[in-house]
Amino acid sequence: MRFMVIVKANADTEAGVMPTEAELLEMAAFNEELVKAGVLLAGEGLHPSSRGARVYFSGDQRTVVDGPFTETKELIAGFWLLELKSLEEAVEWVKRVPNPTGAESQIEIRQVFASEDFENAPQELIDRENELRAESDARAKG
Repeated sequence: MRFMVIVKANADTEAGVMPTEAELLEMAAFNEELVKAGVLLAGEGLHPSSRGARVYFSGDQRTVVDGPFTETKELIAGFWLLELKSLEEAVEWVKRVPNPTGAESQIEIRQVFASEDFENAPQELIDRENELRAESDARAKG
């Protein structure tokens, strides 16, 4: 199972405050543990929403709104994508994360859908999705 571990933004991350050297070293050590355990698929920090945009959909219409966005509690400061056996294992890993912002913070854990989770999907669509994922993984590996 794949899980997205979502680090929530706060006023500092939205202001572009960079982590201290000590925080960077602590996070690097944690990421190294994830790599050595063979569970890390991806993980990145995100720039503030002032450097982003949102696209709103209404039928065929698209509206683009540039950041920044006001509700920091709804924003993401970074993420990990982990391959794990269960939600419980994801929780155990997240409990070991160094405090990502150094202040009050929270991390959300969400299971990522797998193609086989879509019971109404035709088998050929599932097969094609799996082919595309394998192709994408091969390109990422170089």
